[in-house]
Amino acid sequence: MSRRTIGVRVAGAVLALAALAGAAAGLVQLRVETTVDSFLPAGDPAVTALGDNARTFGGDPIVVLLESQQPQGLLLGDGRLPTLMRLEGTLGRLPDVATVYGPATIMNQLAITSQDMLARLSGTRDGLRAKAESEAKGKGLTSSAVTAAGNAAVTDFDRRYGALLVRGLPAGLPTTNNPGFVRNVIYDSSGNPRPRWHFVVPAPNAVSVLVRPREGLDEAGTRRLVSAVRDAVGHAGLATSRVTVTGVPVVTSAVTDEAVGEIPLIGALAVVVLLGRFLLAGRRERLLRRLWPLAAALIGGVLTLAAFGWAGVPMSFGAIVLLPLLLGIGSSFPLYLGMVADRRKVVVMSAASAAAFLSLAISPLPFVRELGLALGLGVLLTVGATLLLGRRFAPSPPEPGKRVRAVGGVRRWVLIGCLAAVATTGWAVLPRLEVRASPEDVARGLPALDEARYAEQVLGSSGEVSVVLRGNDVQNPAAMKWLNQAQDGVIARFGDRLRPIVTAPDLLGFLGDKPTSGEIAAGLQLMPPYLTSSVLSPDGTQALLTFGLKLQDLGKQAGLLDDVRASLPPPPPRAHADVVGLPMAAARAYDLVRWDRYPANLAGIAAAGIVLLCGLRRRADALRAVLAAVLATGWTIAGLWAVGQSLSPLTVALGSLATVTAAEFTILLLDDARPRRVVRWACATSVLGYLVLALSRIGLLREFGLTLAATVVVSYLAALACASLGRRAGSGKQATAPLKAELVEV
Repeated sequence: MSRRTIGVRVAGAVLALAALAGAAAGLVQLRVETTVDSFLPAGDPAVTALGDNARTFGGDPIVVLLESQQPQGLLLGDGRLPTLMRLEGTLGRLPDVATVYGPATIMNQLAITSQDMLARLSGTRDGLRAKAESEAKGKGLTSSAVTAAGNAAVTDFDRRYGALLVRGLPAGLPTTNNPGFVRNVIYDSSGNPRPRWHFVVPAPNAVSVLVRPREGLDEAGTRRLVSAVRDAVGHAGLATSRVTVTGVPVVTSAVTDEAVGEIPLIGALAVVVLLGRFLLAGRRERLLRRLWPLAAALIGGVLTLAAFGWAGVPMSFGAIVLLPLLLGIGSSFPLYLGMVADRRKVVVMSAASAAAFLSLAISPLPFVRELGLALGLGVLLTVGATLLLGRRFAPSPPEPGKRVRAVGGVRRWVLIGCLAAVATTGWAVLPRLEVRASPEDVARGLPALDEARYAEQVLGSSGEVSVVLRGNDVQNPAAMKWLNQAQDGVIARFGDRLRPIVTAPDLLGFLGDKPTSGEIAAGLQLMPPYLTSSVLSPDGTQALLTFGLKLQDLGKQAGLLDDVRASLPPPPPRAHADVVGLPMAAARAYDLVRWDRYPANLAGIAAAGIVLLCGLRRRADALRAVLAAVLATGWTIAGLWAVGQSLSPLTVALGSLATVTAAEFTILLLDDARPRRVVRWACATSVLGYLVLALSRIGLLREFGLTLAATVVVSYLAALACASLGRRAGSGKQATAPLKAELVEV
């Protein structure tokens, strides 16, 4: 062996080790996030309003639902309220917490405010008496007259405020150590929680603590916060019969944990499944030659994940589905390279596949755009690895075949016409398919969603939506009147689907229907800022009516929220009102995805078609590939409609996904006779790769994998139909085989 050869091999080994180290470093830096933001249209006004609201009042809460065996068992009894108060204090001191609302802190704040009010009333009364007696002494009146003047001065005061104190404090001094005071404030005469406190005391035997995270908390921070909340509750020492920690942050954190755990498992399973497929195929070939297609696809997938890590761009579900999809699709490119005489055609096909995937970038949902970018980059890197390794392991391609005359026949054209009719039906019914775009749909199959639904039964709701009034001053009489009217209107029309959680009219309801500016200011001084800050911004420019609603179909939810917005009365001068919240943003995402069906499906077909038209020598082959993609997409949609299956944000752009396999299979079947067996193996490989996703615990990914597996089979059938219109073949006999026989062979 010459020195030059040794030097080349050493240099190659060093470069390979450097690439391996770089890939490992990128994988270490890879972040997986499934935050709510990844399911919402970035930059949309509904999402912007949600962020603005979170900055002022905190994000969607982590809900700690505590239940006891006995009614009122968590608030009344020796040491129970102080224990709960310590827990709420601990939660409030956690990093990344904006505020905490709980019954113990509310009671403590009300007690302090009541004591301050009593002190102010007592001081005011004493001041009135002292002033009157001083004036009487200055006039030289007798001591009895001085006393009478003092009594007369406080008579009006006692007449006005005495009865109020007697009615308001029938249970004695306002202190958390007084069970009568706690019982009178929280519960009514029958022992049920008063409506205004339902958001923290939803049932006689249950209390809830709402932990609102700061605005803009990332996925890592959310996971740490959820874990810290669980730890704090576990060490609180409360006598509970059941503890449920739920809320949107908890659900998204659970999805992220599941995603992170499934990345190596799903990826490894895909490798094992496809490894068996490659070991069984071509057993007369050397082992390395059989496995190099899988190695090339694995290199492309790992490099793609590493690229996201190096770029500092987090991934969501793309991190899970990337390896199964690339191993299923990418491992076919090395097979094509060894079986197609014109290797340029393989490069053009791969570029068309990457373009089809990249077309997902038009999706309004960030996680779908990210998946398209990852798959497009993965295909290009896989083809690059294929070309690099193919010099050593790929078999020599065959000689090009001769193109024969396209085959006709009445039965063939009748069959193709019927298949085209089915595809047309599929494209026509596309708008009728239901689309699920709710963040909650992602968690289907996970215990976190079951806990959220249980908490919904106790709390009466699982999501929050707020009517926000914004203006220079929303604490004036006109604004308070509007808030009362808006709340009454929403409850009157939608009370069966929306329930008030915490609102400014409820907290200031003791002021009556028409409070003056002075009475509003005095009322706000009487209420603890801890409570008023949940419905009024500190600068007095925002006021909230927060309602709870249940998990429901997004289409119905979107209609409900549109009706709520339309029902609001005209806002006061120089003010405007809006409906904000995660349900509103999710409904907006639903609308965008729902109206994006045709562009989402046609974009991938168009992108791949343009690449094929520009890159292939025969334009007719590109047109047949496009036709196959149109047929495959239409057939798949028709099948989904026939079985009553809905679309998800991942499958709503089915055309972009079907184009990849349909176009590839068609181009190969038009090349010559030899690739037909390779195409069948490629079809089987893709199906196996996609079916691995069916083992995911995340319902969205299970459906995605099953749908794509069916799409690959349909793509193969569409490719057979379109390739029958004209094919290169080694012999005229193969080229003239009827389409029916080809379908039977499949």
